[in-house]
Amino acid sequence: ANYYITGLFLITGIGAFGQIDNKQDKVFPLTLGDTPKKADSAMFDTTLKLSKPINADTKVNGLTVPKSVAMKPLTNEFSMFGESFGNPAELYDKRLKQHQKSFESPERTQYGSTKDQFFGDFKTKSEYVQVIFRDHQVPDGDRVKILVNDDIVVGDVTLTSGFNGFKLNLIEGFNKIDFVALNQGTSGPNTAEFKVVDQDGNIISGNQWNLATGVKASIIIVQEKE
Repeated sequence: ANYYITGLFLITGIGAFGQIDNKQDKVFPLTLGDTPKKADSAMFDTTLKLSKPINADTKVNGLTVPKSVAMKPLTNEFSMFGESFGNPAELYDKRLKQHQKSFESPERTQYGSTKDQFFGDFKTKSEYVQVIFRDHQVPDGDRVKILVNDDIVVGDVTLTSGFNGFKLNLIEGFNKIDFVALNQGTSGPNTAEFKVVDQDGNIISGNQWNLATGVKASIIIVQEKE
């Protein structure tokens, strides 16, 4: 009888461990550190089909854009960085580390960073750039305002999961682009990803932010003449 009871406990115990093991959560690998690859045109939302500049009082996908700014579909394939900007992998890793470090600062709270963020300055000989942006998390109503050299070019746009953007004609010298968080969505901070793409389809810069309302993220594009 003792052998029978002991065997029964062993079988019951093994079954219990099996049930516990089956209930463990799955862990998926992170991909943020992957070496950047040449982007595919499928990465970009091409539902925006415009062929000419938009009037100042026109709204497309929530964008209000002055006459000098043209919204166009993004159909080109983009390489990560031009050769003049150095090794793409090294630049990507460096900027990712800077980005992660800024998120670890004391100013960052569960409600988003309360300190303005500067993502650097970049040189180009391009006559214009495409500025594209999206919500890099689940779209929850995040809205931003965009300024160039302190002039408003996009007054209020709601971020979606697909990239939207506009063409920006550069002036010689400094072109400062500011993204101002107008609110925080239903699930937390104002979260966004942006890319700046030159006339040849090369990504000059790209980054992400988690911001509190009223805080801005900035980048400077320096146009150099031939």
